[in-house]
Amino acid sequence: MIGKLNHIAIAVPDLAKATEFYHDVLGARVSDPQDLPEHGVTTVFVELDNTKLELLYPLGEKSPIKKFLEKNTAGGIHHYCLEVEDIDAAISQARAHNIRLLGDGLPKIGAHGKPVIFIHPKDALGCLLEFEEV
Repeated sequence: MIGKLNHIAIAVPDLAKATEFYHDVLGARVSDPQDLPEHGVTTVFVELDNTKLELLYPLGEKSPIKKFLEKNTAGGIHHYCLEVEDIDAAISQARAHNIRLLGDGLPKIGAHGKPVIFIHPKDALGCLLEFEEV
């Protein structure tokens, strides 16, 4: 059902400083910031040869990243994303095993313009897990 690792998301308290670190210090290719109001985040992608890092910064007062940073003031790993060929099949598989999906349980369009869904961390070995259809 699952494919390759798509990205690891890191919540950051200062997006400009984090972007500068990856671009200027480590020499990585980084995207321009992208606001995703539906998800309550601003993202920057750090392009690696074999995957991506997604830098997450809160967008709005109700951002889940704002809450995460209140508990983890220095930032940290927020979630990881695995690719799936069919998001509806992945959702059906999760539901068949009583796995909780976040939000309304329906896929949303993610930062790459593709459908995504999040699996509750308590049902994914303590880690927030995102599936992205490829």
